Amino acid sequence: MSRRALRRLRGEQRGQEPLGPDALQFVLQEDDDAEEEGPKRGPGSGRSGGTGKEGVQVNNRFELINIEDLEDDSVASVEKSDCTLSGDKGRAQHGNPETKRDGDVIKATPPEQSNASGKLRKKKKKQKNKKNCPGGSSENVLEDIDRILERIEDNSGFSRPGPPPLISRKHVLYVEHRHLNPDTELKRYFGARAVLGEQRPRQRQRVYPKCTWLTTPKSTWPRYSKPGLSMRLLESKKGLSFFAFEHSEEYQQAQHKFLVAVESMEPNNIVVLLQTSPYHVDSLLQLSDACRFQEDQEMARDLIERALYSMECAFHPLFSLTSGTCRLDYRRPENRSFYLALYKQMNFLEKRGCPRTALEYCKLILSLEPDEDPLCMLLLVDHLALRARNYEYLIRLFQEWEAHRNLSQLPNFAFSVPLAYFLLSQQTDLPEHELSSAREKASHLIQQALTMFPGVLMPLLEYCSVRPDTTVANHRFFGPDAEISQPPALSQLVSLYLGRSHFLWKEPATMSWLEENVREVLQAVDAGDPTVEACENRRKVLYQRAPRNIHRHVILSEIKEAVAALPPDVTTQSVMGFDPLPPLDTIYSYVRPERLSPVSHGNTIALFFRSLLPNYTTEGERPEEGVAGGLNRNQGLNRLMLAVRDMMANFHFNDLEAPREDNPEGEGDWD
Repeated sequence: MSRRALRRLRGEQRGQEPLGPDALQFVLQEDDDAEEEGPKRGPGSGRSGGTGKEGVQVNNRFELINIEDLEDDSVASVEKSDCTLSGDKGRAQHGNPETKRDGDVIKATPPEQSNASGKLRKKKKKQKNKKNCPGGSSENVLEDIDRILERIEDNSGFSRPGPPPLISRKHVLYVEHRHLNPDTELKRYFGARAVLGEQRPRQRQRVYPKCTWLTTPKSTWPRYSKPGLSMRLLESKKGLSFFAFEHSEEYQQAQHKFLVAVESMEPNNIVVLLQTSPYHVDSLLQLSDACRFQEDQEMARDLIERALYSMECAFHPLFSLTSGTCRLDYRRPENRSFYLALYKQMNFLEKRGCPRTALEYCKLILSLEPDEDPLCMLLLVDHLALRARNYEYLIRLFQEWEAHRNLSQLPNFAFSVPLAYFLLSQQTDLPEHELSSAREKASHLIQQALTMFPGVLMPLLEYCSVRPDTTVANHRFFGPDAEISQPPALSQLVSLYLGRSHFLWKEPATMSWLEENVREVLQAVDAGDPTVEACENRRKVLYQRAPRNIHRHVILSEIKEAVAALPPDVTTQSVMGFDPLPPLDTIYSYVRPERLSPVSHGNTIALFFRSLLPNYTTEGERPEEGVAGGLNRNQGLNRLMLAVRDMMANFHFNDLEAPREDNPEGEGDWD
């Protein structure tokens, strides 16, 4: 127990005595109560008239800083006072002086000598007090105080040092700030000097309004000014906070111009818009796709980072990237830009060779709406965890979410989790019993995966350029019928997984382990295991049609094999890069004004009139709202008549039989 806590419990405060005329030379007595009860004395009286306790003469208050045993003096005085009789205390209070047993007279000594002698005497007195105190009444009092302090610490929530309990483990979707920076991962691979070599000569850069976690602002970017993008807190319930981005009127006007530019199918129109609104998020996302299609990866990544910076500057003060308790509803169009910007940045990080940072972005996207999972990040998180060699995280995610999310019904989790167990069993820094347990768990799970999804084996071996055994290739369970008989939705998931993660199975040790378990599965099939038939019935029921978020994920992944497996009703839709396959139950905060369709659905004459006069409107059409100087129907007809009349007045027919000399240039021109 600390001495300071003891003084606080006793209601004493040290160093607050009033200063006397001889304050620079004072005596530190062992019993603080005696100082308070007795009259104030000078240095001489303090040494002669006491209760048998030695004092320490200090000429300078600052000498007390390095004296460690001064704290022990007060404890020794407390212990001694507890062991003395009340009669002795009465005599001490009446001022009866007592001499020591050896009868020595204390003489004035320098502070150093008095401190050294005081240390030896205090140690002897402590030993005597321990022997003389019967029953250890002072120790019992201290033990009671310790129990009180322990009870106070338990009630206040202070934790003692030691291994943390299981409840204090971080959330499975907890995001670490330091892993959001790709430089942290690159420094681990190549060293800080290689990564920060170009940043050594520090130059004066532009001052940006705030520090951000997702991106680092660059000096080549336009000067940041608030584009009209903000975030507000909708509600908080059950420990979750629901937020939503908001567009100001100015930002809404820029959004309408962006939609017009997208419909024109001309990227230069978006460039013109970015000149006036350099931090318009959807324009940055769409132009990034255009640059990526033109193989300008550096510019495409720079535009995505600028979009993330614009959105992070608009965060609400309570919005946290790392807590895993902040939610953004994907049904709101204003929130979708943040999802897509994070997803595109994650793809760039993976291609850059930073799978650990990409895994952190994947966790961030999944934490924004884990129940709905609008971008279906569960189809990708296992791949990034294996690439980052974070096997423990993948196993933990599977163990915690399998009960309520049925992750084993997804082919990617069914095969990635046993692979994680197997790769974990190959590590040499683990105990032998843990290695054998991980190997057994891996074999058990991979056999379940092969039984549930037999159509994965042959395409996987083909991707890895491995010729299967004739026994396996000709068996009815793993033969061509297994792949053909799969439902379309399951074939799409299998194509997505194999197109993305097939190279993780190319190691010779992994293939040998897979071969052993394939033979075990064939033996179970030949023996008539009822699990085989149960898995076949489950495949026919569960994988009838893939939900919309899986189709959205396939489109964003751009994996050819998976895109080719999309149903026709998805491939025939127009897919925009800034909003692929929007939800059917979209929540609109504002509506785009109606505008004239560039193509009329009327008759041929109306189409001809519109080609002559773009502002021509028929009876069923209305001009665009909010546009000054819009023409009504009568004005449009009058203008059309004037245009036709002017055209007919200047329309001339050339005589085909006229000689060539009349027209020396040989061309028939209109006046």
